[in-house]
Amino acid sequence: MKRLYLFFCLLLIFIFNHTSSIAFAYSYGDPNEEKVAEVYKQMAEKLNQQPPNFAEAKEIFETVKEEIDMHMGTEPSKAVLAAIKAKEKETVLKDMRKILVLNIARRLENIEKNFDQYDTSKRLLAKAFATYEALSPIVQAKDAALDKQMRDEFDKALQSLGNPGLFGVGQKQSNIDQFKKSEDIILTSLQKQFGLKSLKVGHFSESATEKSEAVQQKDWTDLSKLKNWIPLVVLIVVIGGVVIYSLRRRRT
Repeated sequence: MKRLYLFFCLLLIFIFNHTSSIAFAYSYGDPNEEKVAEVYKQMAEKLNQQPPNFAEAKEIFETVKEEIDMHMGTEPSKAVLAAIKAKEKETVLKDMRKILVLNIARRLENIEKNFDQYDTSKRLLAKAFATYEALSPIVQAKDAALDKQMRDEFDKALQSLGNPGLFGVGQKQSNIDQFKKSEDIILTSLQKQFGLKSLKVGHFSESATEKSEAVQQKDWTDLSKLKNWIPLVVLIVVIGGVVIYSLRRRRT
């Protein structure tokens, strides 16, 4: 009986670990990290080697190519890959910086479209700022005052989102006009600094992506899906087996 009890406990641990691992798999990544910006930094590291490692830089870029194509069209990726093929280090880095500016524009544009969604807007702004952080050394080297202004405007943009508070406590009214003002200063400055003719971005909205991710995050708890019943069925069968076995032992 003790062995059976031990087996039962181990099985419970396995089931709970299984469901927890599924839940973890659908959790969000670091909200303050932007993948495209991280890829730029990794590519810069490879290209700054002696000699520049174009092969590894290309492999790193390929990890975000699909995302870039989806949101910004295929032209940015084609330009980067062409520069890598031609082994033009500075052109690769220059084009990647332009992609980062477009990515900031995309994030800010989607905040404006979904301004009343505080949590989403705050997360997107964090990603936009993380992208700017990758560009900051370039901006600061050319114009330290502009770099400070950019940081101030990102802070103002954050303040403009307000705060819904908790049960009314700490509530702060949002200000979309202030956000638009900071957005305009940030994008106009970056467009000029990095020589972009246009900041037009793709037509895919961030809100649709957020909704998809939210659905995925809850997927493991959706009992309408057969696979999510398996741990429960196993648990019920084991409990039933233990009960039947115990009753038979008592009779004998």
